[in-house]
Amino acid sequence: MSLFIELLRQYKQSLISNYERQLDKDKYQAINAMLSCKTSLSRQTNWCCSHCHHHEQHPLSCGHRHCPQCQHQTTLQWLNRQRLKLLPTHYFMVTFTLPFEFRLIAQYQPKELYQLMFQVAAKVMKGFAQRQHQSEMGYTMVLHTHNRKRDIHPHIHIIVPCGYYQQQRQQWHKGNMAYLYNEQALASVWRAKMLNAFNQHPTLTLPKRYPRAWIANCIKVGYGEHAFEYLSRYLYRGVLPDKDIISITDKSVTFKYVDSETKQTKTRNLPILEFLWLILQHVLPKGLQRVRDYGFLRGNAKKLRLQIQRLLLSTKNWTQPASLKAKKAVRTCPCCHHEMQCLGISRLS
Repeated sequence: MSLFIELLRQYKQSLISNYERQLDKDKYQAINAMLSCKTSLSRQTNWCCSHCHHHEQHPLSCGHRHCPQCQHQTTLQWLNRQRLKLLPTHYFMVTFTLPFEFRLIAQYQPKELYQLMFQVAAKVMKGFAQRQHQSEMGYTMVLHTHNRKRDIHPHIHIIVPCGYYQQQRQQWHKGNMAYLYNEQALASVWRAKMLNAFNQHPTLTLPKRYPRAWIANCIKVGYGEHAFEYLSRYLYRGVLPDKDIISITDKSVTFKYVDSETKQTKTRNLPILEFLWLILQHVLPKGLQRVRDYGFLRGNAKKLRLQIQRLLLSTKNWTQPASLKAKKAVRTCPCCHHEMQCLGISRLS
């Protein structure tokens, strides 16, 4: 059982009393889903041993995307989809970050803000591709809402293959393996377009103060597979894994993290209710997609993507990474130790 869920179960009422105004419908749904995950309140899987006819029932996981204990299968499925899209070329990771002053908006208007971030980031990437290559690129965007200390820190990671495809000539042009876009130029355009989008948005209002210089990063990440594996850790496995929780007392929780600047492992200690809220504030609004594909990597461009892959594979000695295989659910009979068979799922009356 997840340590976070156990704390949530124990301190649920105190949490609601202290953070009632900040807990919206999406957070309540996440709390209820996690508290019912793999308990007697959920649906049951029926197992039977064909050798000794022993019968058992086991509760199902909740399937909520923010539950820290039941999204392993979803992670594998997402990674497999990204592996199928990989191209035999180097990749870059572009990151667009919102300044500290926008965090309050992220807490109270997350859906509007995050949708706007996706729209603006896509326009920035499309504009740079058109200016430098006069062609459309393919890239995958992933929204992260926290920093390593787990504070609100909205930013978008963009995985971009190095190169571009000219559809009229049916040619792939190899990009510069050491350079994609200028970081200062990316940050400047990102800032200008976000401010303009805020001014035109019907409900979002700019903070009274915000910095003149914003941050955008562009780094080389090898052949892409490791970058997707890194991003998957925070997509479907919860904000903080159990292995990073060092200690829990009657009053506080201590967890570890790696400082982004010094690369040193540090610890953070918080009162239990503050810790629970720290994690729950990253629950995303219902219907908000945190992963999106663009260009020749989008869903309805599969034919074009396969054409590019065949073109590149014919000129390079490269094989696509094998799909990750999900482990089959296996249970051993406690009576005769033979493998049991799953008979299906039943809902409690």
